Amino acid sequence: MVNGVLGLLFAAALAAAALLYAQQGRPWVLDVAVGAAVCGAALLRGRRPGLAAAAGLALAAVGALVAGLAALPGEPGGAAVLGLLVLGGSAVRRLPPGQAGLVAAAGLVMMLAGLLIAGPMSTPFRVGGQAWLLALGAGLALRLRDQWLRAATEAVRREERLALARELHDVVAHHITGILVQAQATRLVGRRKPELLDESLAGIEKASGQALTAMRQVVGLLRDTEDVVSTAPPAAGPEQLVELVAGFTGHGHPEVRLALPEPSRPWPPEVAGTVFRVVQESLTNIARHAPHAREAVVAVIDTFDEVSVTVTNDASSTPSRPHPGGFGLVGMRERVEALGGTFAAGPQTGEGWSVRATMPVAAEEVRR
Repeated sequence: MVNGVLGLLFAAALAAAALLYAQQGRPWVLDVAVGAAVCGAALLRGRRPGLAAAAGLALAAVGALVAGLAALPGEPGGAAVLGLLVLGGSAVRRLPPGQAGLVAAAGLVMMLAGLLIAGPMSTPFRVGGQAWLLALGAGLALRLRDQWLRAATEAVRREERLALARELHDVVAHHITGILVQAQATRLVGRRKPELLDESLAGIEKASGQALTAMRQVVGLLRDTEDVVSTAPPAAGPEQLVELVAGFTGHGHPEVRLALPEPSRPWPPEVAGTVFRVVQESLTNIARHAPHAREAVVAVIDTFDEVSVTVTNDASSTPSRPHPGGFGLVGMRERVEALGGTFAAGPQTGEGWSVRATMPVAAEEVRR
């Protein structure tokens, strides 16, 4: 998309330069050739922004040298300057600091050398130098913005991982307690009814497997993390979803229809808590970004091996209030994917927005 817009802009700049030079009776082939080459490097910057920037600067320098020796109109021309602006900004934004500094310095040296050779009144190098400084400033601003977004996103993910880890800690405690009770019962069964010993041991084995699975999830969630969680969201079941939806409806919010599975079964605490958080965050986003929606629908489907929750609204595709960053979606995705599930959010066909999360639930993991 970005390259498509840039391609149209570059083509317009090249055509305008050729037309202007032709009308003035000035040679235009070199200007267009150099401009096309530099713009081509800008469009091909892709995964190698440093190499593309170096190639663009080299092409512009060669064009300027040829123009000077052949007494042709000064280079770099308008299209080449535009391409260099894109190359410089992209390099500063994406390259490691050392490489970005080298590219920035190389461009400044080339522009300064052109001014010293052609004279301080040389328009191409004077404009080119100003454009290069503008590109470096824009690239640096975008680089700082990207760093802030990465830090904020990681903070949300870490908070969500730790919150879910606290819930899973409670799940492990639940399983361990069950193992202890079953072990005590097995001792009694072994004395009085030895024929039931295998069944009791199978129950201990199953509970141990469940505890091991939950502990592995805790370890995975806490990797590379040293923070301590003080609070955790509630591990709520279908009945708490009814209360959540009832509290949202009204108060200037759109009407919410809730569809729950019938009959419902208890969900594992980690799944129940995640379903609750997805619905809670989705309804909050509707209130913030789509208050003009007429209706929202929360649908929960519980099959034999998975639980899915979908939250949709019928608001127009253009939000009435700008979205500040979308970190709530990052948190929801982190929780769902940590449980081995899938998460998707985006506009619906026509109007409205949809959030869908699906989490696996093994039959033996359902809390009874």
